Amino acid sequence: MLSTTRPVLFVASAIALMALGACGPSGAPANIEDPDTTGAYQAQYRAPGTPPDGPATLHSARMNAESCRPLLGAMGAKAGGVVPPELLQEVLSRGDLVELQVEGDEEFTGSYVVSRDGHLKLPFVAPIPAQGRTPDDVARDIRDALRNGGFFNDGPRVSLLITDYAPVRVAVTGAVFEPRPVDIGGVPGDQVDGRRQAARGASTEGRNLTVALRQAGGVRPDADLSAVELRREGRSYLLDLRPVIQGRGFEDVMLATGDEILVPSRGCFQDHLMVPSPISPPGITLFLSNLTQPATGNAPSAIGREARQVPYGTRLMQGVANANCIGGARATSADRSAVLFSRNPITDVSVVIERRIEEMRQRADRDDFDPYLLPGDALACYDSAVTNIGDVGRVMGLVGAGLLLR
Repeated sequence: MLSTTRPVLFVASAIALMALGACGPSGAPANIEDPDTTGAYQAQYRAPGTPPDGPATLHSARMNAESCRPLLGAMGAKAGGVVPPELLQEVLSRGDLVELQVEGDEEFTGSYVVSRDGHLKLPFVAPIPAQGRTPDDVARDIRDALRNGGFFNDGPRVSLLITDYAPVRVAVTGAVFEPRPVDIGGVPGDQVDGRRQAARGASTEGRNLTVALRQAGGVRPDADLSAVELRREGRSYLLDLRPVIQGRGFEDVMLATGDEILVPSRGCFQDHLMVPSPISPPGITLFLSNLTQPATGNAPSAIGREARQVPYGTRLMQGVANANCIGGARATSADRSAVLFSRNPITDVSVVIERRIEEMRQRADRDDFDPYLLPGDALACYDSAVTNIGDVGRVMGLVGAGLLLR
């Protein structure tokens, strides 16, 4: 039969060693990108220094702006550039349904769909280019083709109306979170309005430039919105989208299949772009660790199976509160820490940021060291040393009880 002395000594020693480990430092994160250098994506990543004695002065926004390249649009002129008139008109794209009316004629009058190659194809007439053009321009070409083809002595009166807009595919590249081709526009079958379908003419906001930018993940904080480039049919247009972020009036642009959008980068983090807007990410998918204290799991914490949505512009400490990582009994919960796993979207280099929650609560200059959360970030919460020791004690108590019963 085993002596009870040795198991008890073993348990006591193990508890002491594990308690010391729980109280000891966890070690600084081994970052690939050093948050204390100017190469970090946010100045807010740098390690907090000694709290100021007097009133807090925030430096992060200025530090971020110091590395910005000059604005490309109009040499940094005031926001609100004029959109070229031709971009404010409705344009046709392949798949669009149109209604053609030729005065006094039944042969050519009818409904047509812009073909895959971007042409409108009437019987007995050469295909009419329609992709990227206005209905009025196409109607003039139809009138000329009917007159030149000998179908009418004089050019007939022609009307061309769009009756249904098809989805379009456009390419979005540059300083957006998900650069890729995107499909925008179109109406799902369960959302079709019968009265609109029966009416002549059509309108849509689903094919706008702002919709494409949001569909591509939204613009990044380093985007140069003064010179967003739209390429169409061999031509290039520079658009100033700063009014969209500022909440001012902006003439949106309707897109057509084949359009290309390029959002240039200023190579720096711009705090003023971290706001909800029609071209910002619709929200942030924040990945969270499984919590132990004060919650016992994700379900009691109202956390989804893999992630949780938070508004764009949320900071680390707001995410900590949203994840139930803060609060509770001060004696046992005040010494928690949070770790942010993020990535520099310009360089695709990772960074790990750790913050002691109680220290951040006490700092008047906390915003200088409270990073903004970005899409795809992950957040892990670590419990306090007191909680860790309590857990160690409970575990070792169970182990010791088992040994004593042997």
